[in-house]
Amino acid sequence: MISGLVSCNSQRPKEIKAEWQLVWEEDFNGSDIDYSVWSKIPRGKSDWNNYMSDYDSLYEVANGNLILRGIVNNVLPNDTAPFITGGVYTKDKRVFGEGRLEIRAKLNGAKGAWPAFWMLPEDAQWPHGGEIDIMERLDYDSIVYQTVHTNYTYNLNIKNPPNGATAPINPEDYNTYAVEKRKDTLSFFVNNNLTFQYPRIETDKVGQFPFNDQDFYLLIDMQLGGSWVGKVDPETLPVEMYIDRVRFYTTP
Repeated sequence: MISGLVSCNSQRPKEIKAEWQLVWEEDFNGSDIDYSVWSKIPRGKSDWNNYMSDYDSLYEVANGNLILRGIVNNVLPNDTAPFITGGVYTKDKRVFGEGRLEIRAKLNGAKGAWPAFWMLPEDAQWPHGGEIDIMERLDYDSIVYQTVHTNYTYNLNIKNPPNGATAPINPEDYNTYAVEKRKDTLSFFVNNNLTFQYPRIETDKVGQFPFNDQDFYLLIDMQLGGSWVGKVDPETLPVEMYIDRVRFYTTP
């Protein structure tokens, strides 16, 4: 378990409060990605994006789902990456402030699979602007990780208050993951069960709670391999994740 995480063994039911009003929904009921909202994530040098590709077969909108894939790269002879993966984000197109952001999805497993839903600020150096990990899953796990990263938790390595939790999922079905972003608190949920809260606290340390000062964009990606999840077993590929919907709620 990652340092600073707590296990959410007892689920605490919490329905979506009546105060929330749905203001935006992506239901993927069309036949293609809406590029006015989403962009394909380009390749980078980090574990989470070093196999990203715009190869068309990694992306599909079908049966009310956005399907993102991770595959063995035997299709792009000029690309030296052993695997290629698909991911989308709303960077420079849609951002989210205070409110509830919710993703309903089914995550298929593979050895070395690392799907994630997470949020970053538009204009801030990491980790000073903060990072909100709504969901990360490893391999075939029946748990997910929900985590907060800031200068306070990462550079200063202070984990009080705890900056993350694990929560159980049904690995064979759709689950709903959410974060509620308020002025002084981030609250995380799986299937409407509160998993943990990260509050603003009084401290003289820099960067403990940067989240209410800026809007964040959403990333949804299927990644393979890396120092956390470990090596990929090609025999378990391809792997897919199905995104049924994304919803954003605010208070009226």
